[in-house]
Amino acid sequence: MGQARELMDRLTEAVTDPPDLKAVAELYAEDAVAQTPEGEFHNRGDIVEWWRQMTTAVPDGTYESVHAYEIGDTAVDEGYYTGTNTGPLQLPSGETLPATGKRVRLRGVDLATVRDDHIVSYRVYYDQMEFLEQVGLLPEA
Repeated sequence: MGQARELMDRLTEAVTDPPDLKAVAELYAEDAVAQTPEGEFHNRGDIVEWWRQMTTAVPDGTYESVHAYEIGDTAVDEGYYTGTNTGPLQLPSGETLPATGKRVRLRGVDLATVRDDHIVSYRVYYDQMEFLEQVGLLPEA
C-alpha cells in the first residue's frame, strides 16, 4: 500500500462515526484544494469546515467500499456513504436547515492526490439532488 492509499483510508476513518476533525486537518496540506458538489475550497481550514458541516449533518456516517485503487500519487475510492441526518444541514447559501431524521445512502467517488505526506488535491462526486431528496428536502422522484 502506498502513501496515497494510506492517507485516503485515514481520511475515510476520520470522517466516519465518530468523526475526528483534528485528524482530518492533519491529513490536508495547508494549501490543499477540494472540489465538492457544494463548491471548491482552497485551503485546509475551509476544507475542514466543509467536513465539519457534513459530519454535523450526518454524524453517524459509515462507508462501504465498492472499489479502492491507487494510481501513482492518487487514491480513488468508490462506495456508499450511509447515515442519518440528525444534525443541522448548512446549505452553500449559508442557510441552515433543521435535521430531518432521515437515512441517506449515497454512492460516490473520491480522489485524493498526495504530496509530502499530505492530501494536496481532493475531489468528491455524488448526486447532491439525491442527497437532498433522501434527507427529505425535495419531493421524491
